[in-house]
Order: sequence, then C-alpha cells, then structure tokens
Amino acid sequence: MKLNVDFRDKELFIQNFGEDVYTVGGYVRDSILGHARDEGIDILITHFPVEDIIDRLKGYGKIDQVGKSFGVIKFSTMGTTYDIALPRRDTPREAEVRGHKDFIIASDPDLPLQKDLERRDFRCNSIALRLSDGEVYDPMGGLEDIDKKVIRLTNPEAFPEDPLRVLRAARFASVLGFSIDPEIYDSSKTIGLTGLSVERVNEELFRMLLESPKPSVGLEEMFTLDALSQLFPELYRLTLSIQDSIFHPEKDRYGHHTVWQHTKITVDQAQRLAKSRGLRSQKSLALLLAALYHDIGKASTARWEFKRGRMVIINYGHDIASEKMTEQVFDRFKIFSWKGYDLRKTVLPLIRCHHRASELWQNRNVLTKKALNRLAADVNGEIELVVLLDAADRAGRSESPVKGLDEEARWLLDKFKELNVSKESIKPLILGRNLIEMGVSPGPGMGQILDKLYQKQLDSEFETKEEGLKIAEKILGQKSGK
Repeated sequence: MKLNVDFRDKELFIQNFGEDVYTVGGYVRDSILGHARDEGIDILITHFPVEDIIDRLKGYGKIDQVGKSFGVIKFSTMGTTYDIALPRRDTPREAEVRGHKDFIIASDPDLPLQKDLERRDFRCNSIALRLSDGEVYDPMGGLEDIDKKVIRLTNPEAFPEDPLRVLRAARFASVLGFSIDPEIYDSSKTIGLTGLSVERVNEELFRMLLESPKPSVGLEEMFTLDALSQLFPELYRLTLSIQDSIFHPEKDRYGHHTVWQHTKITVDQAQRLAKSRGLRSQKSLALLLAALYHDIGKASTARWEFKRGRMVIINYGHDIASEKMTEQVFDRFKIFSWKGYDLRKTVLPLIRCHHRASELWQNRNVLTKKALNRLAADVNGEIELVVLLDAADRAGRSESPVKGLDEEARWLLDKFKELNVSKESIKPLILGRNLIEMGVSPGPGMGQILDKLYQKQLDSEFETKEEGLKIAEKILGQKSGK
C-alpha cells in the first residue's frame, strides 16, 4: 500500500536522509483515517547514527539533545517540533512497581524496521510510512485494525511492561471511536498503575477530555480497565453511589442511576457547550475538569430524607465537599497551571459554586446586582464558565446532546451583561496605595479596611473610585472618632 502524505518539512527530511526516513505511529494512523494534523509528527530514521542526524539538521533549526543517549532528539524549525528517533529496543527493568520510564532503551541505526515496530503498543500505531515514496510498512496488521476500528495489542506479552499503555488504550478508544479488544481488559487486571508519573497520567486524562468526541467513552474505559479504582478512587466511588431516580432519571445500560453515569454525561455536555462557545483549550479544560469532579462529594454526603411524600436521596453540602476533595486530587497530581492558565484557581471555585447560577435563576424575580457581583467574585470572574457548568450539570440528566445554551443559561449571561457585571467590573476599585495616600499605614488594619470596602463595592454601595474614596473617608473618620 502507498499513501501520499504532505507536511511542511517533508522534503527537508527526504533531501537529508533519502529512503531511510519514515513517519510512524499516530500520524500514519490518522493519515489513513483521513484526519492527520501537522503536529506531533514522529520521525524514524534508519542507518544514520544520531550524531550524523544532528549534524545534518542543525543548520535548519534547533536541536534538543535531551534524549540523545536513547537515540531520540527533538528538532524544531519555524515553530514546528518533530520527535526524531533511531530504531530501538525497549527492555523492561525488574521492578516491584513499574513506571513508564522503567526500561533499558537500546537504539541501533541498523536495527530492522520491523523490530522497532514490534515494540510499539497497539497494532494501529505499529505502522511506518516511507516519506520518499509513500510506501506503507505494516508487519503487525495495523491496517486491518484501523479498518475494523479496534485496538489490539502489538505484543501481548510486552503489554504489562509499560503501565501507561492502559491509559493510552482508554484514550485511543475515546479519541478514535475504536473498540478495545477483550484481551486488553484481561491483561489490564494484573497491571499496577501507581508507579506512573503524575505528569503522564495528567497528559493522558487532559488529552482524553479535550480531544474525544465523547470523553465519557474514555472515562468508562478507564473504569473497565481498572484505572479508575487505582488512580482516581474518588471517581471510582461514584460508580457505587446511587442517585434519586426521579430527580436523576439518567441511567447506564444496566439500569443503574449512579453519580458516575451523571458525571460522564455532564462531561460530554460540557465539552459540547465549550465547543459551541468557541472556548480556548485552557478554559475548555478547566470546564471539563470542573464537570468531572463537580459531584465527587456526593458519595460521602448521601442521606435518605422523607420529603414530598416519599424517601428521597439528598446530598446536602456536596458542593463544598467536592471542592475540598478536588483540591486533594489536584495536590496528589500536582495540578496547578496548564499552558499559562491557572487551573486550580478556576476549577475549585467553579465546583464550589456550581449550584449558584441555578439559584439566581430560581430567584430571578428578586435578583439584584449584588447577587451577581457576589457570584462573579466567588468564581474569580469566570462568569461564562460557571454558567456553562450549571447548564452542563442540568443537561447531565439526559443523554440527548445539547446544541447550545438553554433558556436559563442564556438569561443568566444576558443578565450579567445587562447589569454590567464582568471580570473587570469586580476588580477592587480602592487599593492599598489609595489608603496610604489618605494616611493609613500598611498592616493588618489596612487589610481589614480594604476588605470592608471591597464588600461594599460588591454590595453595589459604590461603583466608581471617587464614590469609594468618600466611603473610605467615612470609615477612617469613624475609626478616629471624628
């Protein structure tokens, strides 16, 4: 089989390495599927020592030699980065708990191409394409698996040697829409995942959430592959936590009304809303993480209560519990910022306040600007995200895909706009330097005054700096007894 692929630096590689340069893995798979992107392209070069590769490419861009000892380098040119590798063998180290990097890696320029492909995770990724003529090399049967849309192991005996492959199986199934071969489920039962680095776990989860047509597919695969119970016990407990079947009619294929089922649907709906609003990836990820963890406190707060003539499952305080538990999860996985965006600062308040938007709607006849200010301040100005999370949570009671914002969400966003409440409008108007100019010394006392002034600002007692300074003068006068 021959396949014509074209990316910006293809000819550069051919000119320097002729018939010995290939693209491998995901780019080939996605090219066959018809949706390859010119990013994350893996290049394999045979019959050239790594020093020779570096020497030939250094005049065209930047070389990162961090992985040189493993026969891997990064080559960046005009804003595009390529992972370039020599053929290699991966031999697992003996270890009680194996992590992703516990391998002895031996590169060999003259290692047969098939040997390199044999070490790869899944057959659909074990394909090489020679750049010079488009010849496809598929010794492992990956083309058949792509045609059948199934994920199968390249080497069943080697699968347990790299625990990260369990998460990759879930992500590929979710992103590609492929089914997982039952052999992988059987193999995953014996694989410990606790030795994986948090960075690699985060990468797989984040990509699954952002790149999947339906993230719920990958989340359910993580449950089936035993990754949920090992890595995310807080989420695993939601699979065992039931919800009131009248208030939450959504159920899984076996008829269970679990918090887990609601969570998966909510994540899917959140992703659809993020796309419909054109959110950039950082904000989309914050919304999706908030949707994923917004109800993890329900397992610990579930109670039965007699109301409306029947026994009802209630979860008073689950929003606060969910925020605290999510903070612990973020601590464990060292989640702070992603691509310059503070995930922690955004996600935790969204979870704590995820019912507040609906409360505003329910009290819309007596709604005040003060209430809007308070919610905006409590979510650090991320008004759109909290409204979207509320809408996704509401839509999480139905499998029907949302096509946009419902009446409640549209009304809320319009109301924030109408009353001029935004991330900018809730910034403190009176700052420490203003009080210093009025003779106030820095210290705890100044902090107390600033906080009092900010609360008055949120309560709409003043809306300009000049008005705020007049109120500050009154406060200072009261303190001095004037």
